[in-house]
Amino acid sequence: MFANHRAYWKTGISLVLMLAAGWSASAQSDQQKTKIFMLEEAVDFALKNYPAVRASLERVRAAEAGVGLARTSYLPWTEVRWQSNRATDNNIAGLTLPNSVIAPITGPVTLSPSNRSAWGSAGGLLFSWEPLDFGYRGATVNAARAVQSRAGAEASLTRLDVGIATVNAYLTLLAAEKTVRAAEADVERRQTFTKSVHVLVDNQLRAGADASRADAELARARVNLARAQQQEATSRAQLADILGIAGATVEVRENTLLGAPQAAAPPSTPISANPAAEVQRARVRESQSLVHALDRSYYPKLYLQSVVMGRGSGVDPTGKFLGGREGLGPDRANWAAGLMVTFPVFDIVSIKFKKAAEAANERAEEARYDQALQDLTGQLHKAQASLDGARKVAENTPLELEAARTTETQERARYQAGLATLVDVSDAQSFFVQAEIDDALARLAVWQNLASVAAAQGDLSPFLRSLHDKTQGAP
Repeated sequence: MFANHRAYWKTGISLVLMLAAGWSASAQSDQQKTKIFMLEEAVDFALKNYPAVRASLERVRAAEAGVGLARTSYLPWTEVRWQSNRATDNNIAGLTLPNSVIAPITGPVTLSPSNRSAWGSAGGLLFSWEPLDFGYRGATVNAARAVQSRAGAEASLTRLDVGIATVNAYLTLLAAEKTVRAAEADVERRQTFTKSVHVLVDNQLRAGADASRADAELARARVNLARAQQQEATSRAQLADILGIAGATVEVRENTLLGAPQAAAPPSTPISANPAAEVQRARVRESQSLVHALDRSYYPKLYLQSVVMGRGSGVDPTGKFLGGREGLGPDRANWAAGLMVTFPVFDIVSIKFKKAAEAANERAEEARYDQALQDLTGQLHKAQASLDGARKVAENTPLELEAARTTETQERARYQAGLATLVDVSDAQSFFVQAEIDDALARLAVWQNLASVAAAQGDLSPFLRSLHDKTQGAP
């Protein structure tokens, strides 16, 4: 009997330990899935993990390889060939135009056709080098470098876009969290107030309509809370997506973002340094390099060439078939060295139209560059105006919040004393929760507009540096 009890105890303890181990593993797994970020950490994480950033870096590497490929045109060209065949030797006098189908035959013309075949072989090495190209190869290398420059500028623009998108998603999630907290506090206040209203109605100190109105206001507050929670969940998923870890749970730290930013204006940088402008400028240079390459293409091509070759044949000079393995290996060798010049005379027409097309593309890219400068200048001025407005709003929302808090407290006290209606209290509570949300969002709006100014200038570093300095100076 006691043995059975001991067995039961052992089994029970084992089950408890297994459940505890399972809970611990589950807790560790959830902790690993949940990632907590400060704003600077989130931006750095996104720039390392977001697929678009990785893709832009690979395009830069591909462009670098393209420059190396263009530089190989300076190297000599060498080709080695070997062939063995067995064929008939029915040669005939006459001429054929160059083609890729009819094989050339060397040797005397036979008096009559024959179906007999013999071995043949040929091998050789050709060395070719272009010592002078009138600047064409240099122009093609410069064109490849222009492509590399554009790819680098596009990578910087992608990093800027991902960085500002991360900042906006981070601040949006933080704003959603503050809205949820304000909505939760509003529900708690209205629950407490609704209970007191029901007590007064039950004691016939207030009309029954007050209880219905209080219930309706409480239900509306819960609806607002549900909507706020929905927006929070959506914002959290959006931040996880831009961080490149879609599906994971992310948390944000408030840090100093809910405090007032520094009053100093962000340092100004020229609009032309913005990656968007640099990308367009790189496209202009790329078109210019293509035009220059076409300018250098209508020149003679000079090649220094040398060749070593050998041939073998199973047919002797008189046309007699030697038979056996004769002709499987070369038995006659030759060498040659010389200078070859080629000049595509009629390419001038096609080059003319290609150059006209690229020149038009160059002018179009220059116009787009001017448009980019105009757009960026407009964005910067709008961001600065929005920043000034956001600072003024943030200066007044604390006053609004304090007044709303006092009003709500007074209206509840007046209602308890029978000096105010339930509508007055409801309006005061609605004004209070809105003031709480406005106060939190006003400070976040200043940070967001600071980021917009930095993005318009093309560099988020000053914004992140000011945030870091604010964090280090925070108590």
